[in-house]
Amino acid sequence: VQLQASGGGLVQAGGSLRLTCAASGMFFSNDVMGWYRQAPGKQRELVATIESSGKTDYAVHMKGRFTISRDNAKNTVYLQMNSLEPEDTAVYYCYVHSPITWQDYWGEGTQVTVSS
Repeated sequence: VQLQASGGGLVQAGGSLRLTCAASGMFFSNDVMGWYRQAPGKQRELVATIESSGKTDYAVHMKGRFTISRDNAKNTVYLQMNSLEPEDTAVYYCYVHSPITWQDYWGEGTQVTVSS
């Protein structure tokens, strides 16, 4: 599975960004898609995941500000981020988990920087 993420950038606090990640290759419609992030000096952490059914899971402190969605026809997952805070500054990684092969796949990451 190959993952191509886009949409990162520099935004002021309170602003919004929308990340997009398109999957290709050995991707199946029932694969779980999601986003993780890693801030400087910190461990990678879950942002949100979404199943093909639309069932979502969010990190507690991001629910309400971030919304994950997917377009199964396009094998694409989105992350709408609103009310961004400087603490959201991180590299955001697109993620796919195959419940069939139990393998995880990662995109290269896209930088999100929120200025105060």
